[in-house]
Amino acid sequence: MTAKAPSERTRVKRAFVRATYERDAVYAILDAQPLCHVGYVKDGHPFVTPTFQWREGDRVYWHGSSASQALRAAKSARVCLTVSCLDGFVMARSGFHHSVNYRSAMILGEAEIVEDEAAKVKHLDTFIDGLFPGQSGLIRPMNTQEKKATTVLSMPIEEYSAKIRGEGPIDDEEDYALPIWAGVIPVHQTVGEPIPDPRNLPDVEMPDCIRDFRMAQAQQWDPAKD
Repeated sequence: MTAKAPSERTRVKRAFVRATYERDAVYAILDAQPLCHVGYVKDGHPFVTPTFQWREGDRVYWHGSSASQALRAAKSARVCLTVSCLDGFVMARSGFHHSVNYRSAMILGEAEIVEDEAAKVKHLDTFIDGLFPGQSGLIRPMNTQEKKATTVLSMPIEEYSAKIRGEGPIDDEEDYALPIWAGVIPVHQTVGEPIPDPRNLPDVEMPDCIRDFRMAQAQQWDPAKD
């Protein structure tokens, strides 16, 4: 465990040796996986909504439809945003000790809606270019209706924690004598070849930001380094 938890609420109590409170570790997880889940309470009931997130400096942003009840409920509300990356299945010599290798981050805070229209467009361009560098300059600008139909929220990255597991199985000592295979099945995110829309105009070339797109990969467990 590194650094100190920003708050008692984010202090990891279960498997705390896997916890880290280093900003760089949390940022690396956010930057590696755009898919997140945002939890909030609406009318006394808990909801969790999947969406895409992106980071700008010390703030995290997400967006969705202006008609979304989830986004309306999140405005000025306390929310919990989580990001998880699955890096491997850990196969042990007993079912109890099976596990997974993962990276996960949790951020607590108060959601704020980006009200300024120009700022909203700028943040959305940053989101697109963060995945596909330069893509915002290749597509048509948002029109008035699209701007009205899109909500962007953000919150400061102040109350957070991360948990990371990146090792092999940890079995009971007596189980190492059993004739059972144990180890790790690595999990990778892969990106296939882009599939062109049949309605693309003739001679329109695929831009480099699409051709070269890759997802960030984890450092996989190497038993030789343990």
